Amino acid sequence: MAFLSAGGTMGMIVWIVVLFGIMYFIMIRPQQKETKKKNELLNSLVIGDTVMTTSGFYGTVIDMSDDTVIVEFGNNKNCRIPMQKAAIAAVERPEDAAAAEDDKKDKKDKESSEK
Repeated sequence: MAFLSAGGTMGMIVWIVVLFGIMYFIMIRPQQKETKKKNELLNSLVIGDTVMTTSGFYGTVIDMSDDTVIVEFGNNKNCRIPMQKAAIAAVERPEDAAAAEDDKKDKKDKESSEK
């Protein structure tokens, strides 16, 4: 009888390990990947990039220090707000925007030539 109860305990330990493994791959690992991706994004930030903040505002980076950026909002060039880098949700570089615009233009030209 002692052998059966020891096997049941071992089976329970195996199931606990399996559950922790599943939880790691479903919850923890994707969060770590997302954090790593965001850190790479923030480390590649340069002056002149257009950014979207976590509150949804779009602006242009005009100055940076270690963990603080100064972002200029609006067209009047008078709204400059210092904020933490962590408050940046997305980055759009001028060359990326130009490439996207060229792709759009090429697609539009292609569609018009097919008609």
